[in-house]
Amino acid sequence: METKKTNIKQMIRLGGADLDGNRAIYHALRKIKGVSYAFSNAICNKLKFDKKKKIGELNDADIKKVEELLKDPKKFDLAAWVYNRQKDYDSGDDKHLISSDLKLRKDFDIKRLRMIKSYRGVRHGFGLPLRGQRTKSHFRKGATVGVSKKGAKGKKK
Repeated sequence: METKKTNIKQMIRLGGADLDGNRAIYHALRKIKGVSYAFSNAICNKLKFDKKKKIGELNDADIKKVEELLKDPKKFDLAAWVYNRQKDYDSGDDKHLISSDLKLRKDFDIKRLRMIKSYRGVRHGFGLPLRGQRTKSHFRKGATVGVSKKGAKGKKK
């Protein structure tokens, strides 16, 4: 009985993240910041990869294709609902951002909200929840936790 020996790369650098070569393609791609389960699924379907195949088994040409798709998904005609930034505030385009681009854009959005003093911007500024949650029992940190009473003065005889 002959065993088929494949050369599996242990680590693959994709989209600013180190991916474990022994994980399935579908699961490994989700370790990239900005790649959701839907986007990972779309990548596997568009490039016709078996989702259960290990990412370390991909050859360099396939890895290049995945890198291209991550950088410019519009070239591959992916549906707009898969993108993580639809109708961008500045340009109005559908975009998909990954890794540091996503973090920078999120920070700029929060700064814009704070600058125009919207409700969400003010809540971000105070470190409070934005979406209507109650704050009596949760979101308590620092001085708001616990009860501070004045020390009881003992009676002198």
